[in-house]
Amino acid sequence: MCSSDLGVPSFPPSIDVAEADDVTVAADVEATADALAVDSDTGVEAAVGRWQTPGGRLLRTALALLAFFAILAVAWEAFKWLFGDPWRLQGILGTSLAYEHVPPFKLLQASDLQLPHLWAIAEKLAGPVQRSQEQTLAAYLVGAAVYTLAEAAIGFLLGSAIGIALASVFVHSRLAERALIPYVIASQTIPIVALAPIIVVSFGRGLTSVVIISTYLTFFPVTIAMVRGLRSPDPRALELMRSYAASRWAIYRKVRLPASIPYLFTALKIAAAASVVGAIIGEAPGGVKEGLGRALVNFNQQYITGPEKLWGTILIASLAGIAFYVLVRVVELIALRGRGRMEA
Repeated sequence: MCSSDLGVPSFPPSIDVAEADDVTVAADVEATADALAVDSDTGVEAAVGRWQTPGGRLLRTALALLAFFAILAVAWEAFKWLFGDPWRLQGILGTSLAYEHVPPFKLLQASDLQLPHLWAIAEKLAGPVQRSQEQTLAAYLVGAAVYTLAEAAIGFLLGSAIGIALASVFVHSRLAERALIPYVIASQTIPIVALAPIIVVSFGRGLTSVVIISTYLTFFPVTIAMVRGLRSPDPRALELMRSYAASRWAIYRKVRLPASIPYLFTALKIAAAASVVGAIIGEAPGGVKEGLGRALVNFNQQYITGPEKLWGTILIASLAGIAFYVLVRVVELIALRGRGRMEA
């Protein structure tokens, strides 16, 4: 076995000792610079170092989400300013200021019925759910979101476990992979909107059907990503383990599984959003009254009289999915903090 396989740097015969020393010194300088970038308290190095810490990466994710919502809000109101109904604002920010504007163009999709102003949606969220109730719409929707997230979390965990188990079988059995992978892929070609009522009829209304639907949307990305991740280790590492007569379980636990962790978290971030979507879709036919799915159905029926309520529900549902994604992202940063730099 050559020295490079044992982790000891080796150099081609054409490089003399002096040149080899120069290469080693250059590598040490680069490593020292990276350490200074992380450990420095001032200057550019400090800024770069802070952005590369787990907290810095999480802050970058939060700033990216805030920038996205800011751009979306500006685009929303700019679209209405150009194509919507006339603006007649009175008492802006509690002052005597007023503003009127007649958009130069007219488009049905930009009307106040089809696309309410963002401040109108915010006003509805701060108001009561119904006229006879004291609970605000925002409080009601947050409670519904918590219930939906609990359902999604169960489906997320079950789907992830199934995906990891299937990928582990496929990696160790080519026959099982060739036999079952086509069915795993084909399962995702069925529209979930069409499949959800069938699952409800088969398993009954309630939590079970919702969890099954959420699990169904979760297991596929985890399965595909884990198959690739479990096959990603360096072949030399696998050969080294086999040279020590390591069992398949030892190779899986000490080489394949650690190498697959980055792939797993990439899939889990996709599955987190998919599980929330699955839970919301399953709540309507599943007869669940506490979740966001039922709220979407109810406020859709009241759309003509209060479109802002439906848009507010859509906003809270989006924030619920983002919150689940961010939670998985936090766990990823903690789990991979010792693996060096990760892509944001």
